[in-house]
Amino acid sequence: MINFSLYLITDRHQTAGRPLLDVVEAALEGGVRAVQLREKDLPPAELYELAWEMRALTARYDARLLINERIDIALAVEADGVQLGVTSMPVTAARRIAPELLIGYSSHGVGEAVAALAKGADFVTFGPIFHTPSKASYGQPVGLGELERVCRQAVGDLVFALGGIKRENIEQVTAAGCYRVALISDILAAPDPAAAAEAFRRGLQ
Repeated sequence: MINFSLYLITDRHQTAGRPLLDVVEAALEGGVRAVQLREKDLPPAELYELAWEMRALTARYDARLLINERIDIALAVEADGVQLGVTSMPVTAARRIAPELLIGYSSHGVGEAVAALAKGADFVTFGPIFHTPSKASYGQPVGLGELERVCRQAVGDLVFALGGIKRENIEQVTAAGCYRVALISDILAAPDPAAAAEAFRRGLQ
């Protein structure tokens, strides 16, 4: 069951020098109820240790923890789920290995999103909606029109808008029929991550 609308993706390089766990805790205090641990440049041993710390932190706030791609680490630290993408293990294989885990899928087109849900993903992120440096490698933004289309063709309540999501454009996202968002910088880099999370939470209601 997807009982969260604000999905925070970690990047310890975007915290303005503050410890990642401190910033994530502030975001949890502001209302974030799902965190994806996505630190692709960490060696497996360090990622495992950080995942345990993040599991303990999210558990204190009754928040979900998903691990990017590493289903082995997700299982080892008793995380709630895993986030997959086009270069990851297939959704169907992940479901066979760990039927109890939430499976998110990072999609960049309407057909890809619909297919991932049909194959057993519990939800999809969809984007980039707006321009953002972290998603520039995926090409031009898909835009709000495609977001509206994917929310109509897929199960709209299982789609998280991703890419360039800011407090100032959240109304455009909800106007397109999407009431769930995934983001990094506008919370992690905010001077007050708790206030930023709270603003997003209110904007999605």
